[in-house]
Amino acid sequence: MVHTPVTSEKIALSADSVRASLGNGPAKTAVLHGVSLDIAAGQWTSIVGPNGAGKSTLLKVLAGVLPHSGTVRLFGRDLHSVPGRERARQLAWLGQNETSADDLTVWDVAMLGRLPHLPWLATPSAADRAAVEQALRATQAWDWRCRALGQLSGGERQRVLLARALAVQAQVLLMDEPLANLDPPHQADWLAVVQALVAQGTTVVSVLHEISMALHADQMVVMAQGRVTHHGATADTRSHQALVAVFDQRISIHSIDGQWVALPRVASHSASPS
Repeated sequence: MVHTPVTSEKIALSADSVRASLGNGPAKTAVLHGVSLDIAAGQWTSIVGPNGAGKSTLLKVLAGVLPHSGTVRLFGRDLHSVPGRERARQLAWLGQNETSADDLTVWDVAMLGRLPHLPWLATPSAADRAAVEQALRATQAWDWRCRALGQLSGGERQRVLLARALAVQAQVLLMDEPLANLDPPHQADWLAVVQALVAQGTTVVSVLHEISMALHADQMVVMAQGRVTHHGATADTRSHQALVAVFDQRISIHSIDGQWVALPRVASHSASPS
């Protein structure tokens, strides 16, 4: 049973009876099956679930980059009725395996995040340059600003692409597997960036495989087989129960030093006779 919190919070994003498919022709496969969801503004919501649950597909629908049936609203407005540039200023998107031209400098890649704010053919203003510097420093990529993207490691590139998304300074930030290629210290840095954004009133929605990291969020959406099975506060024991259930009891949730963590539950096997 889905638990949807009833609050008076402002809703940043909402989905109503959303259905989406991937592929074309005979290979077309239904992925989302009538998903309805409200994402509270000014909070961090993590979307979790096993592989193939539809997490990334749902995030793409919320970002407006994947065709779907049903309705998605951004601050109460039908997403597709919001003009493109306005939508790009309000909603920033960091997808999986995103690329950019390898010969672009780190500075230029991050500056791409300011395009929704720039008039046609205009040069970046002092405010644009300040936003890019702030984003690069937040992701600890400032020292590489003159290097070409192609000279960076996978983890370094991921931090630059995150800086590009941060440079938008959007009200809503959607991120699909943002911790890919990041080592544990930089995962901790990412967490600090997200917490700072939320403290400033930004709405953050992330798809994460790192369950212990997802447990730091304010709200948790649990998915399985293209449906939302639970939506509630991350600290709620019902969220923990839904999380354990969707992973077939293969994980357990514990409080360690005041933080929730997910640990693998290893099945015990009887010793085989020699």
